[in-house]
Amino acid sequence: MSVLLTLNAGSSSIKFAVYLTGKGPGDEPELLQAGQVENLGPVAQLVLKGAAGQVIDIGPADHTSAVAAILRTLDPVLKGRAVTGVGHRIVHGGKTFGAPVRLTDQVLEQLEAFVPLAPLHQPHNLAAIRAAIAAFPEAVQVGCFDTSFHKGHPFVNDTFGLPRRFYDQGVRRYGFHGLSYDYITSCLRRDWPELAKGRVVIAHLGNGASMCALKDGRSMGSTMGFSALDGLPMGTRCGQLDPGVLLYLMDQGLGVQEITQILYHESGLKGLSELSHDMRILLASDDSKAREAIEYYVFRIRRELGGMAAVLGGIDGMVFCGGIGENASEIRARVIDGMGFLGLELDAKANAANATKIGSGPAQVLMIRTDEEQVIARAVAKELHAGKCD
Repeated sequence: MSVLLTLNAGSSSIKFAVYLTGKGPGDEPELLQAGQVENLGPVAQLVLKGAAGQVIDIGPADHTSAVAAILRTLDPVLKGRAVTGVGHRIVHGGKTFGAPVRLTDQVLEQLEAFVPLAPLHQPHNLAAIRAAIAAFPEAVQVGCFDTSFHKGHPFVNDTFGLPRRFYDQGVRRYGFHGLSYDYITSCLRRDWPELAKGRVVIAHLGNGASMCALKDGRSMGSTMGFSALDGLPMGTRCGQLDPGVLLYLMDQGLGVQEITQILYHESGLKGLSELSHDMRILLASDDSKAREAIEYYVFRIRRELGGMAAVLGGIDGMVFCGGIGENASEIRARVIDGMGFLGLELDAKANAANATKIGSGPAQVLMIRTDEEQVIARAVAKELHAGKCD
């Protein structure tokens, strides 16, 4: 039995997991080991999850050397088994890619063209892909796109009020965090089948944050738009912003690089609090700016929740996921507080215990731990089994 590897590359980290592929096309890939390389740069660390629980200092590391460190660490797990497939999270698939795809030279060339659409993520995704191709030249490389889940949005959610020619050129609302939404949707279909057929809002709350409106498992609306800057405030990203602000900044003499730095790296929770992008630090702080940053964060989630309810014509359930959504019970409580008019009420005891079912009202409120790597692994396994049948 062979194994497959998943790589989820961000700007400062690479999440990874290794799975047994399974014997048949219907078999779920079996997780062997997962972890991540953190703090890419001069003092990177490799952290293994689960029973292994190791933290390994690997020193200076970029994406290529980090992939090499991952492979060295996984060698005892692989036990000589061949890596026959590698799956990659790719943030942007543009107008072109609506499903996982085998990564060829032609596809990689197309993905390079999307770098301006996701400058914080796409270059790092591509760097990890090239490192994996170098390490496993015979393995099938599969790309899974965060934008794919939202492909097929209604036109009114896709477009901006700009001249139509820009929409035709690709200036439209793509939506992101699609792998996370895909996983949560699969959990709903398995464990909450009636709810999965209804109107559900998923809040993926982490360092990156967005919300998605689902009807019968299909994305009908997303808070993120053309880029991963839109919608909710995030760890260091601004969220929704009046475009007039950008015109003002330009008029003040700021260039593209300076504005990009502000919007992607200096805004959101970090910029508002002037303390940290880490919600745990902000919740523990007595600083008034930390408190105000949290208040704005919660306000925007509640405001978007109302918008999602309007898109769906009501709500049958809400799901929290992501690092903050899964672990910050106080944030969940503040979001749901006073939302009884939407049928959303919280079971305080269950919420404090980080239970799965945390609602007490007519609409379900759930906390489900997302697993983007599992979605990637499923796509790779499907590609591998399809290749056997060709």
